[in-house]
Amino acid sequence: MYSYITKELSTLINKEFPTLPSRQSIMGHSMGGHGALICAFKNPGQFKTVSAFAPINNPILCPWGKKAFSGYLGGSEDNAAWKEWDATELAKKYNGPPLDILIDQGKEDKFLKEGQLLPENLLNAAKDKDNIALTIRFQDDYDHSYYFITTFIEDHFKHHMKYLKN
Repeated sequence: MYSYITKELSTLINKEFPTLPSRQSIMGHSMGGHGALICAFKNPGQFKTVSAFAPINNPILCPWGKKAFSGYLGGSEDNAAWKEWDATELAKKYNGPPLDILIDQGKEDKFLKEGQLLPENLLNAAKDKDNIALTIRFQDDYDHSYYFITTFIEDHFKHHMKYLKN
């Protein structure tokens, strides 16, 4: 899926639609939010901005991520390959152009409460990075649902537009 998003889909969209190929952005929700983050971190300069709703931020340290990574990559969290697919680990070593990231997280998200999402880890990884501007907004009374996304999607579109216009 990673190469499809970063190479094939991008090429197809630029071929079939009137786009500005040098002005791409990416967003996602939950595991797709993690995917958006890693696509941006692993491809410096390809995406001008990234946003996510309730992403899994540090899969090598959460139960979902450990299960998925052990199945797909083998080994355990000590496996160096795991770090190459973990947004928090990639943020720590990101040395690309400035990247502005917007994340919305519902405070009532059961997955947040279960320790599956770990936004604080990504925040800590990015706090001393001059080239990462990370905003995480914790939203009262919202969970992991469609309603949460529909409430804040306009903010994400505006976030992307300010970078895609210039």
